[in-house]
Amino acid sequence: QVQLVESGGGSVQAGDSLRLSCAASGGTFSTLLIAWFRQSPGEDREFVGCILRSGGSAYYANSVKGRFTISRKDANSTAYLQMSSLKPEDTAVYFCAASTRYYTYTSDHYEYWGQGTQVSVSS
Repeated sequence: QVQLVESGGGSVQAGDSLRLSCAASGGTFSTLLIAWFRQSPGEDREFVGCILRSGGSAYYANSVKGRFTISRKDANSTAYLQMSSLKPEDTAVYFCAASTRYYTYTSDHYEYWGQGTQVSVSS
């Protein structure tokens, strides 16, 4: 069983940067596909991006492409979401998720989830 714990959320102003971390335990991190999702009140959970296993490529939603970067450090069983040029519409609870699939952007395909961390961006 894989456990995921996010950290690094907070309140920032538009244009600021923030880095979220996702620490994993209980599994072989390097074999997992890691994704970030976000959810605003009253909205469906939205795919932000993912990074393939073992330092593979990262893929992003159009809404964050060029502003957000996902990375991973398998030796530390940790993934990161670096967010830059933040906008008020980025305000959401951000979730880290892990899947045994090679690649998917569908939330139902992710077996493991963190508890989420709040990111609030004011204008």
